[in-house]
Amino acid sequence: MKHNVAGKSLQRNSAHRAALRMNFTVSLLTHERVVTTLPKAKALRPFVEKVITLGKNKTLASIRRAVALLQDKTVVKKLFDEIGPRFATRQGGYTRIMRLSGYRPGDGGSKAILELVDNKVLETKMKAAEVAAVATEGKAKRKGSKA
Repeated sequence: MKHNVAGKSLQRNSAHRAALRMNFTVSLLTHERVVTTLPKAKALRPFVEKVITLGKNKTLASIRRAVALLQDKTVVKKLFDEIGPRFATRQGGYTRIMRLSGYRPGDGGSKAILELVDNKVLETKMKAAEVAAVATEGKAKRKGSKA
C-alpha cells in the first residue's frame, strides 16, 4: 500500500522528476503551450499552478523562491511581470489540458496539450492565421473571377 505518498512517479527517480518538473514549467511559461503525454501533463499541472500562484504576489521572498524552483531568471521575470498580473483576478485553474487524437509514433504514448488558459501567443497566431486565410481567400476569388 502507498500511504502518504503523493504524486505520480512517472517511472523516474526523484532527481529526474525534479528536473522534469523544472524544465517542463520553464518551457510552459516560456512558450505558454506544450505538447506532451497525457500522464505527464496531469502529473505536472499542480506544480505549474502553484508556480503561477507564486507569481501573483511580487515580493522579494516569492521572487527568490521562484528562482530556486525554476533556475531561469528570464522566465522568473516573465512570471512576475506578465503572467502573474494576467491571472491576478483568477483564483485558480490557470492551465488547461486538451487531449490530442492519435498517438506518438515512437512509443504509442497518448498526446496532450498543456497550455495557459488565456494564451496570448496562441491568440496572436490565430489572428495571423485568420488574416492569412482571408488574404488567400481574396486572391482565390480574384483568380476565379478572371478565369
